[in-house]
Amino acid sequence: MTMRVSNLSRYEGAIDTLQQRQIEMSRAQLQMTSGKRVHVPSDDPTAAARAERAFIAQQRITAEQRSVDVSRNAMALVESGLGQAGDLLQSARERLLEAGNGSYNVGERQALSTHLKQLRSQLLAVANQTDGAGGYIFGGQGSIAPPFQDAIGGVAFAGTGGQGQVSVSEQMPTSVDGEALWLNVRSGNGVFVTDAAATNTGSAYIAPGSVSDPSLLTGGSYDITFSVVGGVTTYTVNPVGTTGSYVSGGTVYVDGMALQVSGAPADGDQFTIVPAAPDLDPFEALDRAIAVLDDPASNDGLVAQAVSNGVRDMDAVMSHFQAARSVAGATLSRLDVIDSRNQDRDLWAKSVQSDAEDLDMVQAVSDFQNKQTSYQAALQSYSIVQRMSLFDYIK
Repeated sequence: MTMRVSNLSRYEGAIDTLQQRQIEMSRAQLQMTSGKRVHVPSDDPTAAARAERAFIAQQRITAEQRSVDVSRNAMALVESGLGQAGDLLQSARERLLEAGNGSYNVGERQALSTHLKQLRSQLLAVANQTDGAGGYIFGGQGSIAPPFQDAIGGVAFAGTGGQGQVSVSEQMPTSVDGEALWLNVRSGNGVFVTDAAATNTGSAYIAPGSVSDPSLLTGGSYDITFSVVGGVTTYTVNPVGTTGSYVSGGTVYVDGMALQVSGAPADGDQFTIVPAAPDLDPFEALDRAIAVLDDPASNDGLVAQAVSNGVRDMDAVMSHFQAARSVAGATLSRLDVIDSRNQDRDLWAKSVQSDAEDLDMVQAVSDFQNKQTSYQAALQSYSIVQRMSLFDYIK
C-alpha cells in the first residue's frame, strides 16, 4: 500500500522546520548578546539550580558585609573616642600636677580649676558622641537621648546597659557598654583606696600606696591616726593597733600594704584605707579635685591630698580606657579578617554562578554560524520544493 503525501503536508512540515531553526538561531543570538547560557530553568535545570544557590549565597554574604561595615564604623568611632578621652585625661592630670605647686595662691588654683571644668565638659561630650545614624557609641544596647546625663549628684547613665550587636555568631558590636566603661572604673590603685579625712588641719597627705605582700591582704578597712605631743609625732594604725614614730615620706607596712604619708600632720589628723571597688568615674574624680581647688579655705594638706588622689584617679581611668581601646582595636582587626573571608566567599560564589550559567563565547559563535547555515539551507530547500507542483509543471 502506497501512502500519499500531500503538498500541504510537505509545506507545513517545511514551515515547522524553518520556525524551529529560527527559534534555535534566535536563542543562540540571545545567549551571545547576554553572555548567559541559562536564562530560564528549562534551558538547563541542573545548572539553573546551581546558579540560584550561588546567587543566594552572594546575597547572604552581601548582608553580612553590611553588618561588618556598620560594626567597623562603630568600633573606629569608639577607638577614636577613647583616644580623645585619653588626651583630655592627660591634660587634666597635668593641670592637677600643676595645682600641687606649693607657691600657687588661691586665684591661681581657681584658674586651674576652671581649666579642669572645661576639660570635664569636653570629656562629657566625648562620652555622648553619636555614631552618625542617630545612636550613641557609648550608649550600650540603645538610647534615644544622650546616655550620660550631668546632674547635681554627678554624671548618671541613662542608656541601656550592655553591648549592641548586629550579629550573634560573629560578635560584631555596634556600641560598647558605656556604663561599665565610663562609670565603673576600679578605684584607688585597684586593690585599696587611700584618702585623708576632711577634718585634717595639717599639711600631710597619703600616697596611693602599693601591695607589698598579696598573701597578707585581708580586704579590710583601716585608718591611720596621728598624735603630736611635745613636738613628737606618732601614728596608730587601727584596728591592728600598730604604732610608730612618724617620718615624712616613710613607709608603713600594714597587712600586705605599703603606705606612705608625707608632710606635717597635725594632732588628730587621720587617713583611711578601704578596699577598692568598681565605682570610680572620671567626672566624679574631677569634681572632687575641682571642689578642693575652688575652695579658698582649703589648706595645704587638703590641696596636696586632692592632687595626689586626682593624679591617682586619672591614671586609673586612663589605664582602664587604654585597655578598652585595645579591645576596640582587636575587634577592628577581627572585622578585617571577616571582611577578607567574605570577599573570598563572594568570589567563590560568583565563580560557581558563572560556571553554571555563563556562555562559552567561542563555542557559541561556532554554534550560531552552524545554525545560520542550516537555516539558510532550509530556506533554499523550501523555496525549491514549493515550486515542485503540477501547476508549476504545466506552466
